[in-house]
Amino acid sequence: MSSAEPRRIVLFRHAKADWPQVADHERPLADRGRKDAAVAGRKLADTGIALDLALCSTATRTRETWKLAVQELPHRPKTIYEERIYDASPGELIAVVNETPDDVQNMVLIGHNPGIHGLAEVLAGAAEDEAAERMGRRGFPAAGFVVLSLDGSWKSLEPGTATLLDFWAPSE
Repeated sequence: MSSAEPRRIVLFRHAKADWPQVADHERPLADRGRKDAAVAGRKLADTGIALDLALCSTATRTRETWKLAVQELPHRPKTIYEERIYDASPGELIAVVNETPDDVQNMVLIGHNPGIHGLAEVLAGAAEDEAAERMGRRGFPAAGFVVLSLDGSWKSLEPGTATLLDFWAPSE
């Protein structure tokens, strides 16, 4: 890995969840969520980003989203299920990402709103093309993801240090 090569982080919101009579952490995906998770996985594969690491919330809906999405990728990255991602603020999510080892070039974080949307907004100091406009117009729907790039180590990630490269969300 060249030190000049930017790192990529994908922020991926879980797909649409169902609302059964269970604790929030245990909510499963709805039928539409299962379909959208697989489509999101294909779109993530289309980015061509070789993911080294996946950090996934321990909530049922995020684990199910990732299980369906990762099947669409050409390479399965190492996955770590991290309790701190559930119900985390952007600052708490940055602290989790800051712990990522330097040998990880590209990663995906699978989590929840409002934390994932807030993190995307906080990190993006700049945006390419119309990605920020599309995200602003759509919000951050279930099964949506953004791709951000950053120079430097994961420890150096902080507000405004990344560039928003892409935004994708399923059609409603």
